[in-house]
Amino acid sequence: MSTKARSYVQCLSNRGYKTSLIVRRVYECLPDRGALEHGMVRVIDETGEDYLFPMDLFVPVDLPKT
Repeated sequence: MSTKARSYVQCLSNRGYKTSLIVRRVYECLPDRGALEHGMVRVIDETGEDYLFPMDLFVPVDLPKT
């Protein structure tokens, strides 16, 4: 298991991505500094793959480590 902290976001809107995102679902994020500089976030979506999505579709979520 990785020692890196995982980060998560909750989907607020799936506008334009109805097959990839479900509103109110929590998704794991992958670090991507280049994406953040362009207002995007890398998320593992419903397909199980990671893709870039606009940051305004999500809100960060803090989950307990356990």
